[in-house]
Amino acid sequence: MRWITTAAKDAAAVTLEKRLWDTADQFRANSGLKPQEYSGPILGLIFLRFAETRFVAQRAKLDNAGYSSRRGSVVDAPAAYHAEGVLYLVPEARFDHLLTLPEAADIGAKVNAAMREIEKYNPQLAGVLPKTYNHFTGTLLKELLKKVSEIPASVDFDAFGRIYEYFLGEFARTEGQKGGEFYTPASIVKLLAEIIKPFHGRILDPACGSGGMFVQSARFVAEHQKDPAAELAICGVEKTDETGRLCRLNLAVHGLEGDIRHGGNVNSYYDDPHAATGQFDFVLANPPFNVNAVDKERLKDMVGPGRRYPFGLPRADNANYLWIQLFFSALNAKGRAGFVMANSASDARASEQEIRQKLIEGRAVDVMVAVGTNMFYTVTLPCTLWFLEKGKAKTPCADTVLFIDVRHIYRQVDRAHREWTPAQISFLANLVRLYRGEAPDYTLGGDEARAKLEEIFGKKPKFADVPGLCRTATLKEIEAQGWSLNPGRYVGVAAGEAVSDEDFKEQLETLNEELEVLNAQARELEETIARNVTEILEA
Repeated sequence: MRWITTAAKDAAAVTLEKRLWDTADQFRANSGLKPQEYSGPILGLIFLRFAETRFVAQRAKLDNAGYSSRRGSVVDAPAAYHAEGVLYLVPEARFDHLLTLPEAADIGAKVNAAMREIEKYNPQLAGVLPKTYNHFTGTLLKELLKKVSEIPASVDFDAFGRIYEYFLGEFARTEGQKGGEFYTPASIVKLLAEIIKPFHGRILDPACGSGGMFVQSARFVAEHQKDPAAELAICGVEKTDETGRLCRLNLAVHGLEGDIRHGGNVNSYYDDPHAATGQFDFVLANPPFNVNAVDKERLKDMVGPGRRYPFGLPRADNANYLWIQLFFSALNAKGRAGFVMANSASDARASEQEIRQKLIEGRAVDVMVAVGTNMFYTVTLPCTLWFLEKGKAKTPCADTVLFIDVRHIYRQVDRAHREWTPAQISFLANLVRLYRGEAPDYTLGGDEARAKLEEIFGKKPKFADVPGLCRTATLKEIEAQGWSLNPGRYVGVAAGEAVSDEDFKEQLETLNEELEVLNAQARELEETIARNVTEILEA
């Protein structure tokens, strides 16, 4: 199925976030700073503007309630702000104070001091805020403060979140491969959230980057008229300390808090700081693909039923099936997981196939989605979205898996980048709801999503296999395909459609990726055989 749209030519060009970004990036180009030196401090200023907006609103509320006259100290008591989820700011740490400083006042030192004061009075942000503003000239900082002050104090808190996310995405693009380590494009994350539906409960991301999975989950809850801070308990792990701080800042900008463990050599393969096994309602993640050199000796005590790696360790020097087991084992009896994974994991052979077979036979695999090229900022390769459900064995879908091919559904943002529109995300999520026997939900996507669903599945939409888009496969069919979870093996091509040059290129890239993995496994086997032969000859 093809549903391709193009980005509006002028709508995006006038958004506040784009205007802010264009100016900020121009300042950076003239500063001599590298993107990674610039990104944290800029995001810190956006955060400070947000924090002051909420602080001023709460202070006015306290004033109006008469606290100034009766108990003057309450207006300046941090607890009166913390009780409402608002950060307390001393006068020297307020955005407007910094904005009015003269250039000669060593603004960099003053902003650093402001960040330290915020952490002092708001311990949940201890060690999180950037303090490298002394690297900026006074002129540059003054210009940046003026530009960030253009964010109206009247905008809602979600608008601040969107600006922050926009900057995260743009920094991810400018920082190249490093950007991919901390940012997953919003439309990918939205689809994950729409399908696992994190309405209420504990949510884990053991490779949490800058926290986009948490933010989109919270947005999903808010769009359904609930308070995310009350509905979700957020837990994350991030190996890189700098990225972990970015995550905590991102949560704070969205009015959220979470237990994010980062830095200090914490590593999700070996460490389990949240005692995750069997404890989470939802897992959302975009882990690094095809990681090698994991020390499996350190994992041996974590293998077996009821442990972190319930189906055993893969023999291949590839961590994909370590991640998949970590996501699965963290779920409670009714838990759902949605995550991004390398295409090669869907067809991987040998010990990885054995692990995949156990997942499928255990009725844990719910939905598989083939995603096309250019959806990520840093790699052009296609990927697959996996959806697991621990309680699936007790549902009518127990003995089938839904395969969806969305490689020809996207909006072309520019020559090198694609995304999904809200209507496309809603259509795909509702396709899954029909498969599960649930009612469609058009909170996202509205009438456009409804029209497309009715066009494909009828006026009273009811799930059916659609060649080139979706198909359910029984466990016997999947077994006949070597336990493959590659949607392309099942969905097929719509009548009258030929395999395009782009599809061929995509298939070739996927096969090449699989070949590289197989070559690595072959080299590993050669070394093992040579070692064994040497031991026999020397015996």
